[in-house]
This record gives sequence, structure tokens and C-alpha cells, in this order.
Amino acid sequence: MANPAGPVRLSEGRIFPAHPIAAALFMLLFTGSLWVIEAFDMVSGGALDREGGIVGRDPEHLEGVLFSPLLHAGWAHLEGNSLFFLVLGFLVLAGGVAEFLSVTAMIWLLGGLGTWLLSPDDALTVGASGVIFGWLVFLLTRGFYARSGKQILLAAVLFFFWGGALLGVLPGNPDISWQAHLCGALAGFFAARIVGRAQRRRLAQMRPATPDPYPGQAYPGYPAQGGYPGSSGYPSQGGYPGQSGYPGQGGHYGPGGGYPSSGG
Repeated sequence: MANPAGPVRLSEGRIFPAHPIAAALFMLLFTGSLWVIEAFDMVSGGALDREGGIVGRDPEHLEGVLFSPLLHAGWAHLEGNSLFFLVLGFLVLAGGVAEFLSVTAMIWLLGGLGTWLLSPDDALTVGASGVIFGWLVFLLTRGFYARSGKQILLAAVLFFFWGGALLGVLPGNPDISWQAHLCGALAGFFAARIVGRAQRRRLAQMRPATPDPYPGQAYPGYPAQGGYPGSSGYPSQGGYPGQSGYPGQGGHYGPGGGYPSSGG
């Protein structure tokens, strides 16, 4: 049966949330919560950072994988991350809340674990930049796996404006955790591969099957049992008369299928 909504093209990947106002409010609340947490951290004299940050390969700071993206080293650090966090998170919500949560969880956990493994043991790592880099790389690469023209166009726009930020995955400023940036970016690439391919499969399954031009009847000119009329030419049971030529079970593209596997 044909799809009543018409053919589904693989280029129809969504780039903005289906409910943009709700998505914007969600991200405003999420971003606002980071500012509330930073206010508590300031009041505590940085205790939240010390307890919830990542210290490389320190088992006592392994919980930093969960908490460090919520913490920041001061208002300037948080201010520098907020716009990216708000905009990129809003765009990731285009796939729906379930996809947003799964993508963010992959980036959050895999990126955090990588940061814990690679960070120096004399440094404390906090900040949402690992998640931000993951979201950015996810949005830059998802469309290629999903084969979505719209998502690839969005990736081009994002790269034009913010592609230079990807240089942050390289070692440089000792006060900036390139390890968090790199591990977040790799986790975002991994998430894009999984989500993009799944999206492509879903859209392909929604495509309507090619309708049969002669439903319930034989194709004109070819009797239902195969061969040409009168059993002349190519007989319905296969091959040329006398069992020579193409043997056995299937003639020349007659019933039973193509050239038989048992021999030519």
C-alpha cells in the first residue's frame, strides 16, 4: 500500500525542533541551572568544583564524569560556554527528547571517561565545553550518515561560523582542557554515526513499496506458468528441449528464477 503522506525522501531530516518554543524554554532552563549551580559554588568557595571536578585517573574523582559538565571555574568561564550550550542543545533537540537524551548521555559519559583517562593528574577539569564540542561534532557529521541534505546544509552553516572552535581539540593553552574537547568531539562523532544510520534506516523503511502494475494477474504476453504460449521457445520447466542448454530448475529467467545455481 502506498504511503498516504507521499514518498519519503532521505533528505527530509529535521534540523529544527518540532516544537521550537518548548525546546527553547527547555534549553533556557537547562542553561539557567548552570548559573544557579555556579552561584552555589561561589558561595561555597569553590567546594563544588573541588569535589565534582575530574582529576586524571584518580578513583576518588571518577564521579567527576557525571558532575564536571555542570561546574565552571568562575563566571567568565560559564559566560563563554552559555551561548554555545544554549544554541547547540536547541539544535540537537531537533531529533526529539529521546534522541537528545541518548546523544547527550553518550557524549557526557564517553567524553567524561576519556577526559578522566587522559587528563594530567595535577589538574582539575570542570566545564560544559566537552559536551559542547560533542554536540557540535554531532551536528557537523550527523547529516552525512543520515544522507540528509538539510542536515548537511546546517552543518556547513555551523562550520562557517564556529568551525574554528574545533582547533580547541589541540594542545595549547595549559589552562584549557584540550583533552575534554577532544574526547567530547570523538564521542559526538560516535553518536552521529549511530543516530545518523538509525535515522536513515527508519526513513528507508517508511518508503512505500513499488506498486505492482498488474495486481493479481500475470504480466501480459507471459502466461502464468511461464514460457511463451504453446510451450514453444523456452519451455515452462526450464532449459531447451531435451534438457540441454540451461538445465533443470529454471529456464531463461522463467519461473524458479534466473540461471540455476547447479550449473550452466
